[in-house]
Amino acid sequence: MNSQAVLVDTHVHYNDPGFAHDLETVRERARQAGVAAAVCVGYDVPSSRRAVMLAGQYPDVYAAVGVHPHDAAGMTPRAWEGLRLLAGSDRVVALGEIGLDFYRDLSPRDLQRQVFWQQLQMAHELQIPVVIHDRDAHAETMATLKEFPGLSGVVVHCFSGDRRMAEECLGRGYYLGIDGPLTYPKNRDLAEIARAVPLDRLLLETDCPYLSPQPWRGKRNEPAYLQAVAERLAELRGLTKAEVASATTANAIRFFSITL
Repeated sequence: MNSQAVLVDTHVHYNDPGFAHDLETVRERARQAGVAAAVCVGYDVPSSRRAVMLAGQYPDVYAAVGVHPHDAAGMTPRAWEGLRLLAGSDRVVALGEIGLDFYRDLSPRDLQRQVFWQQLQMAHELQIPVVIHDRDAHAETMATLKEFPGLSGVVVHCFSGDRRMAEECLGRGYYLGIDGPLTYPKNRDLAEIARAVPLDRLLLETDCPYLSPQPWRGKRNEPAYLQAVAERLAELRGLTKAEVASATTANAIRFFSITL
């Protein structure tokens, strides 16, 4: 690894088919850009299984397993059994991404609610953190999470709520995931939140292959581009990129119980 500030990408989808042909090259670019570790996040049972496989294959990859609200309608008793088994695998550091998506409604909302609640219950039983997907469902997501005060950790992935929601998250001890949209010139609300939130509650993410930072918008995202998110956060807070990297990497180590 070069002399770049050391970062952890806490939300990647190496399990996405878009990385099937060049994952080794992508990982090498990440390493050269200072990304020391990544959490590969599942979105259904097959992708969760692949996340676990990749975490077993690469020492710099950890896994989160879970069912995205888009895929809630596909949950069967067998799928639930498979997910629980995966959650107990080595190098699984969280349950996710789980939550509610009322923007696309690719699964009926009642099923989204049910699957979200059951996965929160599973996380509570297993005492592992959760990675939350919340799109256009802020109030209900927060209300559901409130039913589980004993969770070992909560990060609201790709935070898109307002200042009031951010404050409520902080009051409950949650973390906020900050992604490429922070670099978008018109995203002033997120910039204000990222400037105000205590640095020890922020986790840096790419959500690759989605949500590329401004210089690469319209192209496939990858962990090497996390540096752009760190640079923007440093600019907003009047810090050096090294200071942002040091703090957010410490947060990732603490939240996910990973080692570098």
